Amino acid sequence: MRSKLGKLAVFWTFQAVWVWTVSLPVTIVNASDRDPSVRAVDIIGWIMWFVGFAFEATSDQQKLVFKNTPDNRGKWCNVGLWKLTRHPNYFGEIFLWWGIFVASMPALKGAEWLVILGPVFVTLLLLFVSGIPLLEESADKKFINIPEYRLYKRATSPLIPLPPSVYLKLPLWFKRAFLFEFPIYNKNQPQEETLNWYDYLEHSLDMVFTWIIWMP
Repeated sequence: MRSKLGKLAVFWTFQAVWVWTVSLPVTIVNASDRDPSVRAVDIIGWIMWFVGFAFEATSDQQKLVFKNTPDNRGKWCNVGLWKLTRHPNYFGEIFLWWGIFVASMPALKGAEWLVILGPVFVTLLLLFVSGIPLLEESADKKFINIPEYRLYKRATSPLIPLPPSVYLKLPLWFKRAFLFEFPIYNKNQPQEETLNWYDYLEHSLDMVFTWIIWMP
């Protein structure tokens, strides 16, 4: 009983810290007596929030409909926004919190800029802790032996929305540096299909040098 209560206390404490941290930009702006005029950065932040919210809401609805369709039992969701990214809901979640931070920037001063910890916290949490790693591991355990799933995973960005035809052709070093395709998301990938970073780098450099040599 005490063990369960302890776990529950840790869970709710973590949730409280999460909510407090991600709400920092809103909290600080509302507590400030400064009233700057609307600027371009405000509009950019609002647009980011709207795009993020729309992405998260739409992808959640698409997945709900997919899971409730009897013909889709035992399948992974690869419809709608899920064709462009393996985790469109997390992309939306991260993007909307960064949008709130961007919109709050005109009202920030001095140490108040530390509110950037809010979106940074959400981003790191979903990328490395309770978000993408757990879902990738769970999906791999269910579908890793299905060739179509392995192709979907290789051709679909883990977070940033991109057409599969584009993502599949990008070198691995670029995916890891700019598109968050980290090795921890592919721990269960069959060894023969695990792509080597150095092979990609060598191939990419060969292409660049070839282009330079033959450039008119």
